[in-house]
Amino acid sequence: MNYFVTGTDTHVGKTLICCGLLHAFAAQGLRVVGMKPVAAGTDESGQHEDVIKLRAASNILASLGQINPYLFMQPIAPHIAAHNSGVRIEIARILQSYRELKAQADVVIVEGVGGFCVPINEHETSADLAQQLALPIILVVGMQLGCLNHALLTLSAIEARGLQCAGWVANVLDENMQALDENIEALQQRINAPLLGVVPWYHTQNPDAEQVAKKLNIALFGP
Repeated sequence: MNYFVTGTDTHVGKTLICCGLLHAFAAQGLRVVGMKPVAAGTDESGQHEDVIKLRAASNILASLGQINPYLFMQPIAPHIAAHNSGVRIEIARILQSYRELKAQADVVIVEGVGGFCVPINEHETSADLAQQLALPIILVVGMQLGCLNHALLTLSAIEARGLQCAGWVANVLDENMQALDENIEALQQRINAPLLGVVPWYHTQNPDAEQVAKKLNIALFGP
């Protein structure tokens, strides 16, 4: 019941889909919590927008340190942000926070940082983190020109790590995307995992995650 959510790139809607998943599982009466191991880019109050949203979509009160073990001010690649802050991102620390959340909740949704292979320190990447967590992967595909290549490359990287893609979500980023249905069909033919839902373009900077939850069919995960 725990999943690692990755995307075809940064800014493809991972947090929105994570929050939608949290609401969908919570609607089944489950205890849910979102986790963002690494966040980069804080507001004037020193908070990160994604972490705030994940915490709001959770229905257990976990500590910020558990939900977000590493937080950096600069909105740049995590390993660079960490280096500039005099910090090294340690997977062991993230795993400990995950275990603490897992002990409190029925469902933990872990949001990856950036794309699947983004570096988190001088030797390891987000893919290494996913591999050590050993969770089924949910792939968020940002539906825009170029998404087919990005999706299939990411899927190849997931499979190369011996990880299972439990499902994928088509998140429409370009409201005027040509051949949207044909692109979705092409991915369905090539991704051996269920399409959990198609999330439409929302004309707002803060889409309602509860509405997104209604677009996601979590029953496709199976028992």
